[in-house]
Amino acid sequence: MKRILILLCIAAFTALPARTQDVSKQEERKKQLEEEIAMIDKQLGSTSKKRKQSLNTLILTRQKISARQKLITQLDNDIAGFDRSISNTNGMIDRLNSRLDTLRKYHADLVLGAYKTRDNKVWFMYILSSKDINQALRRWSYLKNTSAAVRQQASAIKSTELDLQLENARLEDLKAQSMQARSEREKEKEALSAEERRTNSLVVQLSRQEKSMKRDLKKKQEEVDRLNKEIERILAEAVRQQKSGKGTAVDYALSAKFGENKGKLPWPVNGVVIQKFGQSYHPVFKNLKMPYNNGINISASAGSNANAVFDGVVKQILVMPGYDQCVLVQHGEYFTFYCKLKRVYVKSGDKLSTGDRIGEISLNEDGNAELHFQLWKGTEKQNPESWLR
Repeated sequence: MKRILILLCIAAFTALPARTQDVSKQEERKKQLEEEIAMIDKQLGSTSKKRKQSLNTLILTRQKISARQKLITQLDNDIAGFDRSISNTNGMIDRLNSRLDTLRKYHADLVLGAYKTRDNKVWFMYILSSKDINQALRRWSYLKNTSAAVRQQASAIKSTELDLQLENARLEDLKAQSMQARSEREKEKEALSAEERRTNSLVVQLSRQEKSMKRDLKKKQEEVDRLNKEIERILAEAVRQQKSGKGTAVDYALSAKFGENKGKLPWPVNGVVIQKFGQSYHPVFKNLKMPYNNGINISASAGSNANAVFDGVVKQILVMPGYDQCVLVQHGEYFTFYCKLKRVYVKSGDKLSTGDRIGEISLNEDGNAELHFQLWKGTEKQNPESWLR
């Protein structure tokens, strides 16, 4: 029995660090999702009444729904984890109660035996009545150790009772946490249902604006084409000059460091991606293609600044229709573009460090800051999200 309990304790304590790490990661993920929802709420709240039916509002609301669905899934996982822990704790309590019953019975037997041999004459005669010297020594050893065994059993009972108290307290704590998680899940589900109803209503309203949306989309396509052609021209010229030895020499050490940080680069602004890299379709008219995006568009709070994602040098600043001011930063053979800036804090040739402010982001029609961000390796466009942490 004692050996089994020791093994159980070892197993429990061995599993504890892993469980603690899992809980820590879950809490961190929950916090990130809650912050994302709060950030989107802030942006939706700043949208003017006239723009409540805009396409960006629909995109932001859907992003919020997605984040809330993930949060509900996380809460479901938490609840399942609490249920498993409650079951395990109940099992431990049952084992401790069983052990306590065994210890108390054994202790009672020891106390009774000690009581019966409390008279010196009795235990003296008990030894003398032995068949041989070996039996006498065994009886002497037994009587001598009885008192110590009684004390040891009393200590074991006290220790087990304390363990039982701790497990019962842990059980109550787990039940309280489980109830809180269930309450939070129900609240999130109610909010999710309301957002889904709001989204469905918004889709119906936007579907009535097909003509104006197609017109806006055509204008947007022209702006995107102009920007992409200009960026591709700039990069092709930069690469050509580097190869011919006429341009600035490539800082290959900086390139290597940049490449090593794939998936670890900081975001140029704290916000929500409302247009992803590559080809996408209209969120309302599903058969209508959106302009191919060579980067990502990030919606952020009004007054937000664009920040450098890595050390580099400002290579060029240009102005493009629909994109306001754009800043091109070179990181060896890599390039990053920061577009839709209404004010620029840097000039061509400036050396930048990670996190340096590049410029204030322009506001979109909804009153939120919207940054267009691109990342290239030479003349090969990259998906920025695969580079950002």
